[in-house]
Amino acid sequence: MALKVFDLQCDAHHVFEGWFSSHEDYDSQKERGLLSCPVCDSHHVSKMLSAPRLNVSHLKKEKQSASAVASQTPVPEKAVNIDEQQLAQVQAAVMQQLRTFVKQSEDVGDRFVTEARRMHYGDAEERSIRGKASPQETRELQEEGIAVMPIPDFLDDNNLH
Repeated sequence: MALKVFDLQCDAHHVFEGWFSSHEDYDSQKERGLLSCPVCDSHHVSKMLSAPRLNVSHLKKEKQSASAVASQTPVPEKAVNIDEQQLAQVQAAVMQQLRTFVKQSEDVGDRFVTEARRMHYGDAEERSIRGKASPQETRELQEEGIAVMPIPDFLDDNNLH
């Protein structure tokens, strides 16, 4: 399965990557309110202009000048001061945790909401489950005190590396 990787930005100017199966998948997730910033959890996310990776080492000085200007730009108070290497390490750790969860959980598919409630109210044995829920269903579960967390659709048994 080929994935589209888009550069995304929230309204607090945090830049991050999003992985999607297609442009339509990005549009669909945005319309359903599934996209959020991993730094501040803002749902005001937009796709940034991006270009293919080019070998332009001769432009390094220009890039450094632009970085100096960018470093003087005020950052909102809630922003986390983290460098690219630290961010990459955090992202890698999160992805590894998600992969581990997927491997160790039961895929209940469309029965997710029902199974989560059954477990919460003691009608079923507690276990790690994953499946499908709409944003509205996710909010309802959270309002009932049921801990749920959306995970990317591409993290399933067939796509883990």
